[in-house]
Amino acid sequence: MASYFVHESAYLDDGCTVGEGTKIWHYSHVQTGAVLGCKCIIGQNVYIAASAILGNNCKIQNNVSIYDDVELEDEVFCGPSMVFTNVFNPRAFIERKHEYRKTLLKRGCTIGANATIVCGSTIGEYALVGAGSVVTKDVPAYALVYGNPGRIRGWVCKCGVKLAPDQSGKAVCPECAARYNISTDSCVPAN
Repeated sequence: MASYFVHESAYLDDGCTVGEGTKIWHYSHVQTGAVLGCKCIIGQNVYIAASAILGNNCKIQNNVSIYDDVELEDEVFCGPSMVFTNVFNPRAFIERKHEYRKTLLKRGCTIGANATIVCGSTIGEYALVGAGSVVTKDVPAYALVYGNPGRIRGWVCKCGVKLAPDQSGKAVCPECAARYNISTDSCVPAN
């Protein structure tokens, strides 16, 4: 008996790996070779390609396609209908599978609904990409990024609340009281 749940309308190809406690919902498709960690939630109409890797406790909302060479570390959230790409300059009449660019979403980051992540980007730990944004380059850890193109608009706590640094570049989360040191281009937890 499987240690995970698959809705009767979903397709799991032979040779994919699915971790214990993972739930795969309506009309989703996981290809041979894909790796899904434990306790993931895969929403309705999700496609996961053969070389995609998902860590533990990832939540993939409805209508997301996770293509080849996309890797999600643990506890990543992908909002409804957000988009990954894997070829930088696609053409219908030229096959460029050998040019796939790796995309990495680091632990705990969140991608908002309808956002687009252009291939080759790394999204840092606990970063938050706003709904509808277009990310064309790497995003640092704890960054709040939104817009088209996505730009750093502030910093967020591990719990997802926006931080307000004081004059010295220090910030305390108003919700969980975690402390951070913030500079122009980085945010790190204070020791």
